[in-house]
Amino acid sequence: MPRTNPQLLRTYNHRLNGIAPSGIRHFDDTISKNADLIKLTLGEPDLDTPEHIKQAAIQGINDNDSHYSAQAGKVELRQAIANYLSTRWHIDYDAEEVVVTNGATQSIYSALQAIVNPGDEVIIPTPIFSLYEPIIEILGGHVVDVDTSQTGFKLTPALLEDALKQHPGVVALVINDPNNPTGVSYTEDEVKQLGQVIAKSPIWVLSDEIYGELTFDHDHYSLAREIPDQVLYINGLSKSHAMTGWRFGYICGPSEIMQRIKMINAYMVTCVADNVQDAALEAMTNGQEDAYEAKAIYQKRRDLVSSRLDEMGVEYVMPTSTFYCFIKIDDSYGKDDYQFGLVLAEKVGLGVIPGRMFGKSGEGYIRISFAASEEKLTAGLDRLNKFIQLLGK
Repeated sequence: MPRTNPQLLRTYNHRLNGIAPSGIRHFDDTISKNADLIKLTLGEPDLDTPEHIKQAAIQGINDNDSHYSAQAGKVELRQAIANYLSTRWHIDYDAEEVVVTNGATQSIYSALQAIVNPGDEVIIPTPIFSLYEPIIEILGGHVVDVDTSQTGFKLTPALLEDALKQHPGVVALVINDPNNPTGVSYTEDEVKQLGQVIAKSPIWVLSDEIYGELTFDHDHYSLAREIPDQVLYINGLSKSHAMTGWRFGYICGPSEIMQRIKMINAYMVTCVADNVQDAALEAMTNGQEDAYEAKAIYQKRRDLVSSRLDEMGVEYVMPTSTFYCFIKIDDSYGKDDYQFGLVLAEKVGLGVIPGRMFGKSGEGYIRISFAASEEKLTAGLDRLNKFIQLLGK
């Protein structure tokens, strides 16, 4: 196998030197050597893509829908997305203000690339999914980490105002609502209060709402309803329709910035695969009941998890959305959630993700995913209970 010419090593992008591979994936790989492991690690729905959505993709292939589409996405799909956002979430976008991407991950990258210059600062309330910070750093930006562990794992107006005061050069704020890893979600009143603070500052908001359909205890409310001129809205079908492997997402925003994002999208991927767009069109047009059914399944599992954790006497963050639960580890481990996760896998064969993978403010917690069957969840929770009993001896 060829090895890089040593003289070429200096030509690497130096910003990549400080970027590590996904800690979540690395930890999952590390503990997966245990063949008996029950994995409640990744945010991978155990449900299957609804049949009518799969058939739409198959029909597109059979109809030879296999050529370049519009670079921003098929017009009929972008219109369907705009219609869905208006009907479901009361957010108003024109089809020309929608860009279809290869998953919400690409939407996030494109959005940040459109607004972050070297040296710019971006506020990220943590704990949060580990995707955003590396992208910002690759682009030459700097992360302003706002610890939300003392405010119910939510960004408050006071925390935001303080961060903006201390960092007057901030160009953007990242919001992941509902939140991965904590499962918390913002109420309408909380969103409106944040919107009032943001409206006073010339900053963008990257609002990642991929779990919006999986909000249990109150209606999801988007920041895009409050400050549409400052929001880059990101969503997709991975979680609500069990389509993680399809790699479909979309981004919406004011027309001026969307022209730049369209350009980035065109140079990055040209367009999203036609059959994926065909499936997405079916989901956006006729798939609302699928999302409701998925929500009901995950809510039932949430109730199972919370009931079992209550019985164990374990402290945790009550998830009002998503399919994650953030659990405080035993005091005997201090805040060493990484070691806790390793020993948990070794002693009882249960796989979880250490909270520190989502930022320093996640230390002392573990995240479990309940995107698994009730049978698997029950067995996994039995193992967690066994481990807790062992710690008590």
